[in-house]
Amino acid sequence: MHSAEHRPAVFLDRDGTLNADTGYLHRIEDFRWLPEAREAIRWLNERGYLVFVVTNQSGIGRGYYGEADVDRLHGWMQQELAAVGAHIDDFRYCPHHPEADLGAYRRVCGCRKPAAGMLFDLMTDWPVDPRRSLMIGDRPSDMEAAKSAGVRGVLYEGGSMLDLCRRVVAEPA
Repeated sequence: MHSAEHRPAVFLDRDGTLNADTGYLHRIEDFRWLPEAREAIRWLNERGYLVFVVTNQSGIGRGYYGEADVDRLHGWMQQELAAVGAHIDDFRYCPHHPEADLGAYRRVCGCRKPAAGMLFDLMTDWPVDPRRSLMIGDRPSDMEAAKSAGVRGVLYEGGSMLDLCRRVVAEPA
């Protein structure tokens, strides 16, 4: 792919950034969007940004819920976003944890933040220009993943996600 075809991307953490972090969220009925998160995603879509969600989901490895639950929740999020004219281009999640209860998920892996594997996977699968891209998250591990992936990290500390995006996202050239 030629560099002219590469686009800027925004990598978004999920829990604590797009929705209230209620701990091991996996049920649609427990999901609560944070202020203007859907509008921020639409705003990014309208400006030509690729929009991705990258989220650690150790609850899978701990046996609290399954991968199908995460897929169902992400599908529901897409429906909610479509209702306001927005979409996520791709979702990535890491089900692993070094102390997972389920042996298949018990390991240190390169996709669990603060490692940058999910971001690198997306940059391989999509035409991302890392120089014009950023990661927005609510934890130091999100900022570490951004740095490791070579994208700018922006710490979300509450309030309107739309206002934050308007402040930190450059208009594509």
